Amino acid sequence: MATCAAGIEALVGKELRNLGYDVQVENGRVRFEGDQRDILTTNLWLRTADRIKIIIDEFDARTFDELFEQTTANAWDTYLPMDAKFPVEGRSHNSKLHSVPDSQAIVKKAIVSSLSETYHRHTRLPETGALFPLEVAINKDHVMLTLDTTGSSLFKRGYRIEKGPAPLKENMAAALILLTSWYPDMPFLDPMCGSGTLPIEAALIGRNIAPGFNRDFICEQWPWISSTVAQEVRDEADAKADYETELDIAGNDIDGSMIEISKRNALEAGLADDIHFKQVAVADFKTDKINGVIIGNPPYGQRMSDKESVHKLYKQMGQTFRPMTSWSKYFLTSDLEFEQYYGQSATKRRKLYNGSLRTDYFQFWGKKIRESAN
Repeated sequence: MATCAAGIEALVGKELRNLGYDVQVENGRVRFEGDQRDILTTNLWLRTADRIKIIIDEFDARTFDELFEQTTANAWDTYLPMDAKFPVEGRSHNSKLHSVPDSQAIVKKAIVSSLSETYHRHTRLPETGALFPLEVAINKDHVMLTLDTTGSSLFKRGYRIEKGPAPLKENMAAALILLTSWYPDMPFLDPMCGSGTLPIEAALIGRNIAPGFNRDFICEQWPWISSTVAQEVRDEADAKADYETELDIAGNDIDGSMIEISKRNALEAGLADDIHFKQVAVADFKTDKINGVIIGNPPYGQRMSDKESVHKLYKQMGQTFRPMTSWSKYFLTSDLEFEQYYGQSATKRRKLYNGSLRTDYFQFWGKKIRESAN
């Protein structure tokens, strides 16, 4: 399964379908089937997911005996070599087995019992080898045992060497872009780009570069994941990148130091030539380009002391961007009064979670200008 933030499950499902999988979309996750090549492919290519996990087993359990017996019944040696290091994380919600530490301990004990029998060990298992992060998640007495193949969350692309005060996670930035009408042949602008995450993600999409190209995954250390297959998957991804299409992607910010950080991050991603970063305030922005897309993650003004300056910024955004009628504009903020200060009702609003914070994605759809043929 691919896990993800609440509200973007349909996007993850669409990404997986585009990669050729049959999917089942659920709250916070999308299920699909595959082999080791698919584990590597989905880790490498999914832009909006958090992790790829193998579902080892699912069953109902209301007692620790049931949890132990059902866990032991799995062929753990299929996944875990004798020296595997396998910490067990836990979650429990609305269940008889509500003690997470006890559930973790029981699952760990059951796996040790199973592996000791298979590997004929009478002393403790060494746990000196590769890391296999396991989780027992219990919801309404239904148990799911999973193995994380990703390691550090998929939002950690590896290009963000510096970040600003309230950074947008890379997979959330990708989700914001995929929810718009933007195509790589259209102008793209982030008017308050911070550390450059939105423009960089747009360039990765525009170039069809796999978002995981710059990092490793924990499963690549496992003995049953072939390094040859891993290299093949990476080579195939490399061959799909498009370096020919001309992109028109811009990131602006009022803060010059953030522009420098954006440039360094874009350089790290290998996209420095694809994005035009410029220090410019929203109120001073002008363009004669048409049919573009603006995506902004403005300050939310969570603290009362910030409210006034944030509302002033929202007004400036309205004054600057409203006249650009051929452009579609998308803004993410937790301030539900945004439209009032921006001076226009959104065409559509979508509820999203930026971390644990409830936000709304305000969408103002433009009316494309048909360019006359000369």
